[in-house]
Amino acid sequence: MFSGIIETAAVVTGLKREQDNLHITLKCSFTDELKIDQSVSHNGVCLTVVDINGGEYTVTAIRETLERTNLGLLTVGSRVNLERSMLMNGRLDGHIVQGHVDTVAVCKKVTSADGSFYYLFEYQVDKELQKRGYFTVDKGSVTVNGVSLTVCNPTENVFEVAIIPYTFENTNFKEIQVGTVVNLEFDIFGKYIARLNSL
Repeated sequence: MFSGIIETAAVVTGLKREQDNLHITLKCSFTDELKIDQSVSHNGVCLTVVDINGGEYTVTAIRETLERTNLGLLTVGSRVNLERSMLMNGRLDGHIVQGHVDTVAVCKKVTSADGSFYYLFEYQVDKELQKRGYFTVDKGSVTVNGVSLTVCNPTENVFEVAIIPYTFENTNFKEIQVGTVVNLEFDIFGKYIARLNSL
């Protein structure tokens, strides 16, 4: 369980394919605090630490994860948003994030707004999933590359988010441009409500 509050943006230092799996090695500021088998959110994807070597650690993404997220697009030098799992006795500063990416979206527009930025994202609509709560609502929550954000101006398959300078500088949003693929996780409460309404 995560909150969508990014701790750091790590740098990918190695990528190794093994059959359908991708081993991703990263360097971050809290590597020395990690343990084998620990869960860490990577661009919103919950992955397990499988190796620690010096200041770097490795996680493994399986084929389904690579097909459903943007992790298969990573290259050496890519910045990845990281968040360790939430402490149950801590504050929930973002919203409840599971680390289970629902789909990807494509950045269609970036607009500067006197110090902050607006990002417009578009995703493919699956009508069956939409009935089960896989959509955005105005002023609702959405997770983009692991970042907890508030939805602005949603339509059926498009929405905007506003990014303050701190988030821009301390996440990989500074590298998102038109055409960039990002990971989305829709709000779990919306999914529960949609499920209850279908009973």
